[in-house]
Amino acid sequence: MNEYTYPILLGVFFGVISRIYMLKTDYRQYPTYLHGKIIHVALGFIAAGLGTIAVPSIMEQEFTAITFLTIAASQFRDVRNMERNTLTELDHYELVTRGTTYIEGIAIAFESRNYLVIFTSFLTTFAYLVFNVWIGIIVGIITIIISKKLMSGSKLKQIVDIEYVKPRFEGAGLYVDNIYIMNIGLPARQADVLRYGMGFVLKPKSFNARSTIANLGQRQAILHDVSTALGVYRDSGTPALVPLAKRDLDDGRVGIFVLPQEKDIEKAIAIIGQVPTLENAIRMPTESKANKKGRKLE
Repeated sequence: MNEYTYPILLGVFFGVISRIYMLKTDYRQYPTYLHGKIIHVALGFIAAGLGTIAVPSIMEQEFTAITFLTIAASQFRDVRNMERNTLTELDHYELVTRGTTYIEGIAIAFESRNYLVIFTSFLTTFAYLVFNVWIGIIVGIITIIISKKLMSGSKLKQIVDIEYVKPRFEGAGLYVDNIYIMNIGLPARQADVLRYGMGFVLKPKSFNARSTIANLGQRQAILHDVSTALGVYRDSGTPALVPLAKRDLDDGRVGIFVLPQEKDIEKAIAIIGQVPTLENAIRMPTESKANKKGRKLE
């Protein structure tokens, strides 16, 4: 062993711990327990090793050794591609699909978390070598907390108000409030919809939020999360029982129609509020220089 052995071990330890801390199997059941987690913990170990080795390389003036970080970037891009391809294939077998936008967001998250592991292990080892082991431990704990904070994005409840509205029929047309959802002509299907269906209206809190929830991928993510958490009353080959989200063209509100197996209004509102605001769906038209002229957008 040499002077770098313990700093490297400490950096790898905190790097792996940070990856485990950021790895969570929730109601969406992804990553799967257990084998899916093993893959990501193993990649986290590799990322931690890359981050912690960079510090001794710099101190020994072995600057060419830093070039292996470019290999890490390539490797973790492959992680993103792997997640994207896997989830895209699995999505064909979902009763309510995630949608491409949601899948891309998940793939980006798994790639970025490996960079957070590199960040954690690098700073932990650096603090150990520059100061001492206790400072290294403190820095490791702080970076894990920062990584956890950076990992969590905004939620839908931050940009919209959620209101329950009972679905209704006008002839064959299904409505949530005054928002048209779809046409169902069969009386038996209409009875199923009224019995199991739930409706919600999302009222955007700002003009930016109005553009964000208009995104089809964001709406599909809402339908998927609600159907996953509360179940869905449908099977393949029943198009009349498909959850849908439609937009009021006048004011930008979005009507959500779902058919959960567990009909609980409070739970459903809480689940919709916890749906992540997808990075690829976020729109900020008010930040445009052109939109800053004239009447203020609200």
